[in-house]
Amino acid sequence: MTDERLYQSIAGKIEALIDSGKYPPGSRLPAERELAERFGVSRVAVREAQIALQAVGRIKIKTGSGAYVLDAPADAKGKLPNVSAFELTEARALFEAEAAALAAVQIDDATLAQLERYIEIMANTSADDKAGEIADRDFHRAIANASGNAAITYVIETLWSLRTDLEPVKAVYDSVCTADFGARAPEHAAILDALRAHDPAAARVAMRKHFTRLLKSMLDVTEERALEELRRQASKSRQRYLKSATL
Repeated sequence: MTDERLYQSIAGKIEALIDSGKYPPGSRLPAERELAERFGVSRVAVREAQIALQAVGRIKIKTGSGAYVLDAPADAKGKLPNVSAFELTEARALFEAEAAALAAVQIDDATLAQLERYIEIMANTSADDKAGEIADRDFHRAIANASGNAAITYVIETLWSLRTDLEPVKAVYDSVCTADFGARAPEHAAILDALRAHDPAAARVAMRKHFTRLLKSMLDVTEERALEELRRQASKSRQRYLKSATL
């Protein structure tokens, strides 16, 4: 990723944290060093991202004090939306399936080898191991880059920032990744097989199958959570009313 697109990506991630409510207006952003470690980039990239956010009125940089969140301008452009995990996954399926189809035509051996290494990491880590999550992210990013389309790459980077930085979305994804962990490596292996065969149609289908399964798992997890809440409320009511009836 070029330096220009890197700082834009970091700016988007910081803005997503602001929009999620993690850093409300008036609060101070973490120090440059902390943000650089969080996003795995240099402090220079973070500084450039903050300058860009100051230029559009999202933060105020105070020398010697830090960067502070401002009220969002009424006409703020480029503001990341608050979306559900379902909406995000639907959008990822659309863009990433086409990115995979484009990548299949021109992907090189070095990128294929890189994707294989990411799958090995996914296959050999536990559900709560961050290394597997990072490998998953890098797998999708590598395919986006291999598409050769800068616009698609930018969109997918932005969608990933929504996935990691919007807390409600992240919570759903984390639950699914834990509950349905075993499907991760095989599904990514199927995508790699299609890319290795340089088959755009098969790559598109494999990526769509991955996200279709992910959506189904999200529905299952959401339904189970709803049932658990109903059981909890029923248990609470049972204790209250039955206890009252015996007095």
